[in-house]
Amino acid sequence: MNENRQFKNEIKANIIRSGFTMQEVVEKLADEYGWSPSASNFSGKLSRGSLRYLEAIELADALGYEIIWKKKAGG
Repeated sequence: MNENRQFKNEIKANIIRSGFTMQEVVEKLADEYGWSPSASNFSGKLSRGSLRYLEAIELADALGYEIIWKKKAGG
């Protein structure tokens, strides 16, 4: 469960850093990608750790980020 909390906190921090509230980002995702406009649905996904990879890509895009795969050092 600790990983889910860390995941949720990291995403929330990026939302805030990008200048959005949770509700604003949910509305943007609903407009651009057809997500549910419910902030509680989004928060539930974060709490459960059930955000799908495609949703993570769309979320990153809505916040002005991109997800980049980087090889670990020594890996």
